[in-house]
Amino acid sequence: MAHYRASESKREQFRRYLEKAGVLDSLTNVLVALYEETEKPNNALEFIKQHLGTGEPDAADAESLRLELTELQQKHDLLLEENKELKRRLLQYEPPAEDGGAE
Repeated sequence: MAHYRASESKREQFRRYLEKAGVLDSLTNVLVALYEETEKPNNALEFIKQHLGTGEPDAADAESLRLELTELQQKHDLLLEENKELKRRLLQYEPPAEDGGAE
């Protein structure tokens, strides 16, 4: 009987630990979201992982994002250069504004 109480006490301590850490609330929220899905996903475990934020992107997605990042960085650099060139050309037609303002 004493052994039963000891294990019950450990369970209760563990439950309080999970509650304090917010684990129970997070799991409850994800399970409620799964329950409320009108079209249940084929892979419930993957749904739970994604909604808990632990779902790792697959290699194809990660590689696609890396390529997109590289392309956008190159485009950004080109646009900066174009901006500098256009400012330089604009200065040929418009002198820089004077600070005094008195004419």
